[in-house]
Amino acid sequence: MLLLATKNRHKVEEIRRFVPEGLKIVTLQDMNIHQEAEENGETFVENAIKKAVFYAQIADLPTIADDSGLMIDALNGFPGVKSARFMPNASYREKMQFILKMLEGRTDRTARFVCAAAYYDPKERLLVCAEGIVEGHISEEIRGTFGFGYDPIFIPEGFHETFGELNEVKHTISHRYRAFSKLFSLLNAIILAK
Repeated sequence: MLLLATKNRHKVEEIRRFVPEGLKIVTLQDMNIHQEAEENGETFVENAIKKAVFYAQIADLPTIADDSGLMIDALNGFPGVKSARFMPNASYREKMQFILKMLEGRTDRTARFVCAAAYYDPKERLLVCAEGIVEGHISEEIRGTFGFGYDPIFIPEGFHETFGELNEVKHTISHRYRAFSKLFSLLNAIILAK
């Protein structure tokens, strides 16, 4: 049994797609865990580790967690690790409008989605991390209703549609898919090596 340490139902739905068959996943909601892990790291990896360790110790279960965000080159990597936390009372639509306003008139719209995935087993004291990155650029407008977060303004390399328009395709190329695929592959190698 593996605890998936996120309260974001969209992430739960997305990550469940990547979990190897036969592995039982429980969520914070299933475990009735309401405490909040402190996400004050300077990198996605630091925050993913903080969450995995924090919730693993509460549940006494092997735990996976992630931290992810959008990094925009013309804005020096903003919003980065603060992607979910900047403008705390605003909707993602308002956050996207704010970002599009900041980019008005700029030709460099290169950006990337980054996801760090962490696994921590409190009994084995085993910590494993993986990172997934998708390069792309920011669209001129909000487009698409699929996905969540900043998906409707991010166009992945090799596509003309935003993640918000790509729907099922997104799940096979996303930063989260790449991070968790690597993580489960590493865990599989560790388990087979034992």
